[in-house]
Amino acid sequence: MVGRVGPDTLGLAEAHRFPNRPVRLAEGLRWDVLGLYAGVLDGLRAAGGVDSIGIDGWGVDYGLLDGDGRLLGNPVHYRDARTDGMAQRAWATVPAERLYAETGIQDTPINTLYQLLAAQGTEQLAAAARLLLIPDLITYWLTGEQGTELTNASTTQLIDPRTGTWAHTVAGALGIDLSLFAPLRRPGDPAGRLLAHAAEFTGHETPVTTVGSHDTASAVAAVPATEGERFAYICTGTWSLAGLELHAPVLTERSRAANFTNELGIDGTVRYLRNITGLWLVQECMRSWGESDVVRLLREAAAVPGLRSVVDASDPVFLAPGRMPERIAEACRATAQPAPVTRAEITRCILDSLALAHRRAVEDAQRLADHPVDVVHVVGGGARNRLLCQLTADACGVPVVAGPAEAAALGNVLVQARAQGLVDDRAAMRELVVRTQPLTRYEPTRGRDAGAWEAAARRLPGP
Repeated sequence: MVGRVGPDTLGLAEAHRFPNRPVRLAEGLRWDVLGLYAGVLDGLRAAGGVDSIGIDGWGVDYGLLDGDGRLLGNPVHYRDARTDGMAQRAWATVPAERLYAETGIQDTPINTLYQLLAAQGTEQLAAAARLLLIPDLITYWLTGEQGTELTNASTTQLIDPRTGTWAHTVAGALGIDLSLFAPLRRPGDPAGRLLAHAAEFTGHETPVTTVGSHDTASAVAAVPATEGERFAYICTGTWSLAGLELHAPVLTERSRAANFTNELGIDGTVRYLRNITGLWLVQECMRSWGESDVVRLLREAAAVPGLRSVVDASDPVFLAPGRMPERIAEACRATAQPAPVTRAEITRCILDSLALAHRRAVEDAQRLADHPVDVVHVVGGGARNRLLCQLTADACGVPVVAGPAEAAALGNVLVQARAQGLVDDRAAMRELVVRTQPLTRYEPTRGRDAGAWEAAARRLPGP
């Protein structure tokens, strides 16, 4: 994406789009990271001359390098089954309560901490001299400079969110060598310039700027909240990240029991949120059906009576790919609800379930952080899903402001623009988003029985 920023300008143009296809090997699920790097180079060449480059991506996954900086194998995909049982192994040494009190990260099998425990004793980890999270790995290949960006580092379950530094006590107790990680960087820091091979391929010697390299950190930076507004956000896409922007972490036992995470954002903020399996459920169903017309599917789902059946969208049972329509139906039968049969019924079940999960997360976050909200901002790809946005407004009982859909790219660009002196501060960044981006407001439907959502929630085990 190419961004253009000025006093009254904030725009994006797609330069190049390329696939991200995980590869199933005999040893497990892997990322095609070299294919991704090639796509990045193609995109930079298509973008033409720019003033700065910023790399963001997903969290928790990493590549291992040897002493010469060479990649030791394809990075493992977070949906790989190698982390099964690793949480219990960690808790045997560092009890879950202490682990949360020191890192503030929710319990989910994808965490880097559990991946590293699963890798202990392997030849690859023994040979590693450096570990780079995926956006940092791409940055290293572009610049030759190694760093660990803080917002993404906070997803590893190895950062103390109170200090923004490594949780040495936890790492030491679990035998994790923190010297594998490169020095920490913060959004806005310089990250180097394109190496000769990249500059020759793209045609430009361009500086790289550290951004909120966890895509959710970049997306939250572009939430179009006005000064003083009390808001929650839901960053929607493959995942739904629902929560609050705070100035300090919430590390209570009640917060741990509710499975909230304290990830770091730009400018020392905390992304206090629950990680919910999101539109991945719809994507997997469509893949299973061979369906490509999402507009028609959503139109048909809107005509299906709501809240007939719901599932727990946060259940790890939905983490792996494959058989998603059947697994949705099985989950409904397991809770004595009618199993959806048609594509429209299954899609409506998923969207009702996501809205219900959004409601739970927003309500729980307000209670646990003592931080009331008056509006929910939905950003990311789900902002285009009118049915999901309206159901979320109905479920939460407060207005939903949807947009921008490309929040992560906008937040990335805005952090670069601030580093270049084009934007003053975080409030000015958001004010520019409000003035320049199309936003849609959804009011809770009048007459919608709030008790119906409460009744639906009671059908499922609560977090």
